[in-house]
Amino acid sequence: MTAERWVLPAGTAAVDDYLLQVTPESAGWGYSSLRILALEGGQEHRLHTGAEEMILIPLAGSAVVGCGHETHRLVGRESVFAGPSDFSYLPVDSQVTVGSAAGGRFALCGARTQTRLPFRYGAAGDVPVELRGAGQSSRLVRNFGTVGSFDTGKLIACEVITPDGNWSSYPAHKHDHGGPVESELEEIYYFEIGSGPQGEPGFGYMQTRASDDRPIKIMTEVRDGDTVLVPYGWHGPCVAAPGFEMYYLNVMAGPAAERAWLISDHPDHRFVRASWDSQQLDPRLTGRR
Repeated sequence: MTAERWVLPAGTAAVDDYLLQVTPESAGWGYSSLRILALEGGQEHRLHTGAEEMILIPLAGSAVVGCGHETHRLVGRESVFAGPSDFSYLPVDSQVTVGSAAGGRFALCGARTQTRLPFRYGAAGDVPVELRGAGQSSRLVRNFGTVGSFDTGKLIACEVITPDGNWSSYPAHKHDHGGPVESELEEIYYFEIGSGPQGEPGFGYMQTRASDDRPIKIMTEVRDGDTVLVPYGWHGPCVAAPGFEMYYLNVMAGPAAERAWLISDHPDHRFVRASWDSQQLDPRLTGRR
């Protein structure tokens, strides 16, 4: 497969109110989806979740989310770099309204599932924040929708902050063969990149390589609003260019009956994870959420 098949530059997958719309059909796979909803102040958006469960999480701004006879008021946040956000879980086959008094951008992380769970609110203060890695591999992970953090049918979602100059999604790893040590999961990476001190546009890089006879080879620059799809293969690192902090939202789902995130590190990079025991965490992450 060519890189263009799996790389969606900002704006190239926009549909109506969505700055980005990735569905199982558009991606050519079976489960994972992501939509980035943009609302003007006072605008209301209606959607039907269909066969997908979703987590709606503000990227910038606040929202009122209605489903059935219940309403969630999401405080949200100024930007993805400001800390965790509260969120709403949207059940399958549900009519949902999303409104925002001041406008904003909102991610709808989705997974096709037959499990029906109730409409639920997730508080920002309850989001587990993990400081992962060490040295130049230090990053911050907000596990708002991961296994053991929040219950879903198939959906797994988290946010990653990578300080400028650091590497994340590293060591390179994969999750494309289901079994006792690895999950089969399709994955979406949605990027937002911090700007420079005078508003200079930021950038970074991401790599994906084949892990078996299915061809894939990506080494791409990523900028604010870009998306990369990972159907299979070794993926990582994500590299934040010096001077530009990197954020990405990960959305994963797969065919297994049991929801799990099990990965295999690239054999050439396993020593990197072991080396963290003798390194210090990047001090720029100390105290951050």
